[in-house]
Amino acid sequence: MADATESRTHLPVGAAQEALLRRILDVVSMPASRIPPQDRQMAGDILLDMLFHAGERERVMCSARLAGSREAPRRLLRYLAQSNFAVARPLLEESEAFDDCDLAEIVRQTTPEHRLAVARRRNLSVAVTAAISDVGEPHVVRELLANRTAAFAETTMDRLIAASRDEPGYCPLLADRIELKPSHAMAMFWWADAATRRKILTRHAAERQEMISLCSDVFEMAAAEGWQDPVTRKALQLIERRQRNRAAIERSPYESLEDAVHAAASEGMEAKIAQEIGYLSGIKPVTAAKILSDPGGEALAVLCKATGLKREYLAMLWTALRRPLELDPGMPHPQFQLVAETYEVLSVLKAQTTLRYWNWALSSAYSPAALRHAQSLGEPANEEAAFSTAQRTARLVFGR
Repeated sequence: MADATESRTHLPVGAAQEALLRRILDVVSMPASRIPPQDRQMAGDILLDMLFHAGERERVMCSARLAGSREAPRRLLRYLAQSNFAVARPLLEESEAFDDCDLAEIVRQTTPEHRLAVARRRNLSVAVTAAISDVGEPHVVRELLANRTAAFAETTMDRLIAASRDEPGYCPLLADRIELKPSHAMAMFWWADAATRRKILTRHAAERQEMISLCSDVFEMAAAEGWQDPVTRKALQLIERRQRNRAAIERSPYESLEDAVHAAASEGMEAKIAQEIGYLSGIKPVTAAKILSDPGGEALAVLCKATGLKREYLAMLWTALRRPLELDPGMPHPQFQLVAETYEVLSVLKAQTTLRYWNWALSSAYSPAALRHAQSLGEPANEEAAFSTAQRTARLVFGR
């Protein structure tokens, strides 16, 4: 609409027309105690019709005057708010008369400048932030995420987390939002910058102590049933306290996880050793592969802290992956130093929860065949593929 109003041809404004426009504007601007609502609406209709033929100066005058009015007819306000930005600005920045539907319409019908002004408004509702996010202009979305008084629906956060893969600037802003769920954070970790990763690991990882306590007897019941129920087995996989796989140690050619890491440092990280490290750590091959191939390396810190590996084994894993420990002789490599610091600040419980969540989400829920089927055919809204946190995470991380 902004472009349409700019291209309209306007007749010169005579003295009578300008005087009439100002008088009608006075009527529209009157407080509710002085004018019946019916009179205000009629005056608003007349003023709107006059503005169709007025110039930018008259529109700016009306917009500035009506920015402080909560009673002005909203059709008139919407028209001015969808005019060119010079006209719309006072209303977009100051008017409290708009409801969520008005703002959503303005967002859909106007320009990036208009949307940026709306994104900066106080107390934006989830409906308005959803409308702005749907347009997807990165600089506007960043401004919106930085707005501490704006509220976001979970579905909007889902879309923004997915969009953050291609817009890294979203990641630190998303990590600071109170609406960020642990599932969002654990997925976003894989493409976030180093500072955001540190924040995710220290602030957004749960410790699951209550779940462990309340479900302790269920582990005994599941064991007595021989772990036959796949639903129970999958859920307890995330809750269980013990991280290392004792059964895998009995079958492994290595005496312990430490022994396997030492072998990898000596021989190089071959595929068989990498797989064995995953088994001994209690994680599936796809999770182990994702961790060992992580460019930043912070995932290695999570693996070591969660499985009880001492800090020297973190250095061994780093070496096994052919990454330098030193930049120059006697000077630690900055990337390894960052990873080592991450190892130090992580609590064991948070590291275990993070590692278990990755394993639960990336391996137990992810099936390439199922993913292709869901993407090609779609799924009903009430199906697991649409609502499962684990499957959504797997699609975000793997499903490009």
